[in-house]
Amino acid sequence: MSARAAATALGLVAAAGAGAVAYGTFVERKQYTLRTATVPVLPPGSAPLRVLHLSDLHMAPWQTDKQQWVRDLARLDPQLIVDTGDNLGHRDGLRGIKAAFDVFAGIPGVYVHGSNDYFGPSFKNPLRYFLGPSKHAHKVERLDTDALTSYFDSLGWKNLNNAAVTTEVQGTIIDFFGVDDPHRHFDRLDRIPGALDALLEDDDRGPRLRIGVAHAPYQYVLNSFVTHGAEVVFAGHTHGGQVCVPGYGALVTNCDIPRTQVKGLSLWRHGFHSAYLNVSAGLGTSIYAPFRFACRPEVTLLTLTARP
Repeated sequence: MSARAAATALGLVAAAGAGAVAYGTFVERKQYTLRTATVPVLPPGSAPLRVLHLSDLHMAPWQTDKQQWVRDLARLDPQLIVDTGDNLGHRDGLRGIKAAFDVFAGIPGVYVHGSNDYFGPSFKNPLRYFLGPSKHAHKVERLDTDALTSYFDSLGWKNLNNAAVTTEVQGTIIDFFGVDDPHRHFDRLDRIPGALDALLEDDDRGPRLRIGVAHAPYQYVLNSFVTHGAEVVFAGHTHGGQVCVPGYGALVTNCDIPRTQVKGLSLWRHGFHSAYLNVSAGLGTSIYAPFRFACRPEVTLLTLTARP
């Protein structure tokens, strides 16, 4: 190959790379998508239940397009909301979260926190993700997690950070349990058995559904959840890989979940136990890495239906 031909080829590669960066930054990052799925887990004879799964908004106050898109989801008439954390993406992110979530006040919901609900974003070398789950910066801004918790409580949502609650939704009795962020090692799985036993002590109502909720889907958490009877598990954190290769999928997961289960609905098995697992690719990105490729930002609407 001549020097001129090599220079031309190199220029084409550089142009394609620049085009991909521009597309991921200015186009796909804002192609908010609603993913739908049906999960047959309710007791026989139960009416269908519409569950809106929100995750990883990484909200900054100026992201008004994202806020409006989330507000418009109220048209779906969700009957239950599950929020799997990383709502905040800026010290004033709660202002944007309120603008997006106020329309959901009064709709039953549950939530757990992610690390970005505690700590502000910081720049990270993206190549380090290929070495394993992201490390924690030593100097990070502490966010007002208490204000976020109080706001969610004011919406009527239940706090599942290392806790369990029972709620009746549309005639279905649901035992929820969850953990605080495993990525930051805030989870206390040792508390779950006692919390679940306490739910059943004075509650002898009929058939029920058991749902586990966590921010980061580490395998040890998922294994514990299915062992403790979860029939559906909700998680986020992975961003679906955030940067994917068409035909191959995610390059990294930012935890130890298999790449094939980095987003979407799948079945998680552990020993003789199994549960449906829904991992959200999330709706946002860090303000220091505003880029997605072959992995659109998403919210999920799951329709839970009766088992055959």
